[in-house]
Amino acid sequence: MSPRILMGAVAGAAALTLAACMGDRTQTPPFYQDMARVDGQVDAATAAQMISQYRINNGLLPVKPDPRLTTIAKSQADAMAAAGTVKASLAPSQQLAARMASIGEPKTEAAENVSAGYRTFAEAFSGWRESPKHNQVLLTGDATRLGIATTYASNAKHKVFWSLVMAGPAPTAASAQALTPAR
Repeated sequence: MSPRILMGAVAGAAALTLAACMGDRTQTPPFYQDMARVDGQVDAATAAQMISQYRINNGLLPVKPDPRLTTIAKSQADAMAAAGTVKASLAPSQQLAARMASIGEPKTEAAENVSAGYRTFAEAFSGWRESPKHNQVLLTGDATRLGIATTYASNAKHKVFWSLVMAGPAPTAASAQALTPAR
């Protein structure tokens, strides 16, 4: 093979390798995706991974995403976005205890962060860690599960409304039966 052809082949291979690497860089990591859009949806697995690492660094157990907790987090984010304020979270129907009962877990220990204005999960997570009350929720000692959701409201001042629900283990079928009153 002539040196000229060999150089061309090497240059071509290098260009393909560089293009493959560049393709990975254009993908926005989930924790930096902008939630200020109608179809914005926080990646629960990424959130659980980041929160779990933070918890582990603080001597606590990791948490896993829970679809039922995400459902009640979404109802909270939706209510706040519809009202255009986090104060909507104070409505009796939006109290965490009422929403936990709605999924059949009235006795499960749970805590919640609500906030507005953060455009990415990275911003929300950072803000929660810096706020003593929000940080306390992230570091809820008995939490093993989380639900997280956002809702975008184009007409609201803060645009993106967040809800993070942290909860202890879900009741087992046996413990749920034990909690059910006899008839």
